[in-house]
Amino acid sequence: MTDRLPFAFARDQQVILDGARMIVGPSVTALGLREAARRNADAQLIAETVAGFETALARVYNAGAAVADGDDTLFDLEDANAGTTRQRDLLDETGEAPVIQLVNQLLLRAVTAGASDLHIEPYEDGLRARMRVDGFLQKIMDRSDVPVRRVVSRLKVMAGLDIAETRLPQDGRIPLSLGGRTIDTRVSSLPGNYGERIVLRILDRSTGLMELSDLGLSPTQIGLLERMSALPNGIILATGPTGAGKTTTLYSLLKLANRDERNIVTVEDPIEYDLPGISQSQINADIGMTFANGLRATLRQDPDVILVGEIRDTETSSVAAQAALTGHLVFSSLHANSSIGAVVRLRDLGVDDFLIAATLRGVIAQRLLRKICASCCVSQPTTDSEAALFKQHGLPAPDTLHHATGCDDCTGGYRGRVGIFEMVEIGEALRGAIDRGASDAEMRSLALKGSETLIGQGLLEAANGQTTLEEVLRVVGDVA
Repeated sequence: MTDRLPFAFARDQQVILDGARMIVGPSVTALGLREAARRNADAQLIAETVAGFETALARVYNAGAAVADGDDTLFDLEDANAGTTRQRDLLDETGEAPVIQLVNQLLLRAVTAGASDLHIEPYEDGLRARMRVDGFLQKIMDRSDVPVRRVVSRLKVMAGLDIAETRLPQDGRIPLSLGGRTIDTRVSSLPGNYGERIVLRILDRSTGLMELSDLGLSPTQIGLLERMSALPNGIILATGPTGAGKTTTLYSLLKLANRDERNIVTVEDPIEYDLPGISQSQINADIGMTFANGLRATLRQDPDVILVGEIRDTETSSVAAQAALTGHLVFSSLHANSSIGAVVRLRDLGVDDFLIAATLRGVIAQRLLRKICASCCVSQPTTDSEAALFKQHGLPAPDTLHHATGCDDCTGGYRGRVGIFEMVEIGEALRGAIDRGASDAEMRSLALKGSETLIGQGLLEAANGQTTLEEVLRVVGDVA
């Protein structure tokens, strides 16, 4: 097979060799044509537009970059190319030292698979790499011949971390690109028995924000979000575990709230998407720019709407409540298991009941369920125990339910994810219950019916054939 041109050369000279085809862009150079013709004089010439060439570039150079067990790469060269903080292209540097090439391949494998996280885990017998796709970790490398310290050091250098400090956790980021796509990674190191463990959180900025209907929201829920975003003051919280999509929901709320007559300011860590017309600020705890300090600073910027990336301590929760009391609409995220659980979590952070009742306007609890693969799923009659679960939550049991099997088009019978949402708007009855310190169970009975809970929403998705009952129980559990 004819060798491909180096990625950087193909990109800069606007020429791609794709088997028997020579794809050129509108700005192709004479140098590029000569080199491509030298490698394959019989290639069929195909002219593309700028967009067409970029698409072909990503397609050709994204393929075949997987790292698999049994790779015969030898690791006997020093890492002579200490990285800088400039943006790196994962499809570049193909001729570098093997350690650099391995790190690039691992990153490329994770990005092209749409992974949200990449784990680099030293252990007694070598190094293991796993990536999280659709919420599940998949092993992509497990080898004993890898120089663990040099791989870890390479990642730390790329992230701008101190490679001499191996006793303390560190955090950094690596700006990357992939065939013109901007990729941002948050890097966390943690000392362990056999070396530092590295976890990279991967954010593909080129994907953009999804429409509310594409997130899995029903028309009723979209209407509730639109009503919340139009409120003049108060706090609206998105809750859920890490990776549940809270930030995406908050950004969608910001888009709804974004009007010319409103000044919107955000304090985030990190800034995940660029939002036109909105002032966005990055947290930097090393120099004292914490969520609480950033929130205080935004209050001096004459804001109408404020987004605080996360409420994680007493100070931030107190400042957010004060901001809501003084006429601002505050969006934020909070780690809690359910919508009503957010009230309990705010109490735990030291916010008084009367202050929660006075400022909290709405809570959105959410989870992401893996969608069943349409190519290989099987439908079976609903069993008595499955029907009893639906009836327990006040829902009619479907005649059949889908079950995952697995095929070449999916991972374990699932492909993609869909969101489920439990939304609570704080009305007078619930506000009174919060003010008098009511229990979680009492507040839940006032706020939610069977189909409105997370488990109820999950059961509806299973009944509609979007996912399996097993997936719903794995993610949400059998709770009211």
